[in-house]
Amino acid sequence: MNVLIISDMPPRAAANVKAAFPAEWTVNIASASKAGAFLADAEVLIPEHVRIDAAFLERAPRLKLVQTGAGYDNVDLRACAARGVFACNAAGVNAAAVAEHTLALMLCWFKNIVYLDMFMKAGRDERDLDYAGGELEGRTIGLVGLGAIGSRMARSCAALGMRVLAFSRSGRAAEGVSAVSFERLLAESDVVSLHLPLNDATRGLMNSERFAAMKRGALFVNTSRGGLVDEKALIDALKGGQLGGACLDVYAREPLARDSELRRLPRVLLTPHTAGLPDGVKFHKKRYEFFVANIRRVAAGERPENLLNA
Repeated sequence: MNVLIISDMPPRAAANVKAAFPAEWTVNIASASKAGAFLADAEVLIPEHVRIDAAFLERAPRLKLVQTGAGYDNVDLRACAARGVFACNAAGVNAAAVAEHTLALMLCWFKNIVYLDMFMKAGRDERDLDYAGGELEGRTIGLVGLGAIGSRMARSCAALGMRVLAFSRSGRAAEGVSAVSFERLLAESDVVSLHLPLNDATRGLMNSERFAAMKRGALFVNTSRGGLVDEKALIDALKGGQLGGACLDVYAREPLARDSELRRLPRVLLTPHTAGLPDGVKFHKKRYEFFVANIRRVAAGERPENLLNA
């Protein structure tokens, strides 16, 4: 198989990724600006931060499969179907990784881990400490979305003694979770955490009105997709004190601009879209194992898993 991965990654990460594929396969890793040189021979495409539409597909006549991670908002599913190209994602494969990352952000925020680490390494006297923290036990978390990641979050937060509210557009339910309206979730939650796909119905879901509807001083967490959030409204809510803080792994534009105001705001924790990549830069072993298995299915003429454009 001839696999093209469109991504910007350092040499060490590229080596890890290539090692995850069978040695007899051809695996090319190229940035979006250089991927064109490999499209004519590509049978499998794994795209990152590049739009896959009809015009793009015309340049890849041998293509059989477009394989993404959990998100697929950059792929035109109809265009793929029109050309007989399977489009699949890896939903659920990184659920544990993202849920753990989300919990880690929440714990770091409430326990002031980053501040305390910097304080100690600066050699400051403990008598100068000035911070406000808290416990997760007894607090209310509102999960927006109750899929594979949201469900894991629900179980973990309940185990920590949190009250768990959830709003699911699909009507999903989970044991120990109170299903509520979106409005009630925003009004009652000490922590609001997004676990939704990005599509036309969810784009810009969190806007100025929704942030204003949240409990004053609450924590906002997003490890899903940056497009779910009006970033200016988020910044305004943080600066105005409506939100107590934010933990973010995803942004409206990625990579996050170096001059983004989010980088300078206090009580904001940022990570560079790495929640689903626990094994190293640009790498998640479970995800690539899934990719290889799905590519083998297509090569054998079988129906791939997580097919999006049947």
